[in-house]
Amino acid sequence: MASREATRTVSGERALIEGIRHRASLEGLRSHSLRLGIGDDCAVLRTRPGYEICVTTDFTLEDRHFRRDWHPPESVGHRCLARGLSDLAAMGAEPLAVFLSLAIPARLPMVWVDRFLQGFVTLARRYRAPLAGGDTAESPAIGKSRSGLIVADVVAIGQVPRGKAVLRSGARAGDAIWVTGSLGGAAAELRALGKSPRHFRSLTHASADHPHLYPEPRISVGRRLRDFAHASIDISDGLSTDLAHVCEESHLSAILEAAALPIHPVALASGDPLDLALNGGGDYELLFTVPPGVRISRKIAGVPVHRIGMMQKSRRGKPMILLEMSEGKEVPVTPGGWQHFR
Repeated sequence: MASREATRTVSGERALIEGIRHRASLEGLRSHSLRLGIGDDCAVLRTRPGYEICVTTDFTLEDRHFRRDWHPPESVGHRCLARGLSDLAAMGAEPLAVFLSLAIPARLPMVWVDRFLQGFVTLARRYRAPLAGGDTAESPAIGKSRSGLIVADVVAIGQVPRGKAVLRSGARAGDAIWVTGSLGGAAAELRALGKSPRHFRSLTHASADHPHLYPEPRISVGRRLRDFAHASIDISDGLSTDLAHVCEESHLSAILEAAALPIHPVALASGDPLDLALNGGGDYELLFTVPPGVRISRKIAGVPVHRIGMMQKSRRGKPMILLEMSEGKEVPVTPGGWQHFR
């Protein structure tokens, strides 16, 4: 028989909000930048003199970004915040505050909400990103036989020195293309998760060995990139798709070296590691471009970085992205990462 705690559901919106507020206070999610947080009509933030504000929003939708029967709740909370923090990292911004709006079905067990919040606030504490507010709602039932879906909307606010935000549009011909970490691991782990969800249910704490369940936003790397990078983007939709965004915004083309791509060990064990590295998505690493002649160490803020190609001038009739294979052959790369509505 299931315990009462395991089956207890949300007892009301006020109780849910107070639970979120209590959880945030237990985790010490406050900072000098948050003057007033949860409990009033608006949060009040204070920024440093000479800084600009960066704002990003991200939906996390059940059955689109996660499945309740696959993902541990801690992973869902971690991932929905990691997406926003990764966007801030790509701009070189430091987290200032985050906001969480949560729609859940009335019959969702409260223990699921508690575990979700644990994953969320644990990551928030690590990056000093106080939970400053949000909203709650009951998601409507779908048909007669199914409860509503879980929807989490995160707004992440960061600050960056005036004029120092690293943009997608800043790349220049001749820039070297670099990436942090490794590629393809998140997509490979998602594939394994779908085949055997029960093997992942006990993974309730963040681990670098699980790039899909617990991606790591590269906040510290992003801060360093402000000093020398021309352009930056986080690889959330796949290398091929996100590099295409940089090419489009910078009006350039790119050539990648297949042998230089840092492929995650989990992806290497799959049958198609190159495809996962190019198109898998969900890695939340940073891609950045660096002027020729700038020396880069093998690690930035303790994170391995790899030179994988070069930005070039666009040429009419030529592919936007080329992949140079080990035998010297150049193959066109079509953006094949994640895209809604495709």
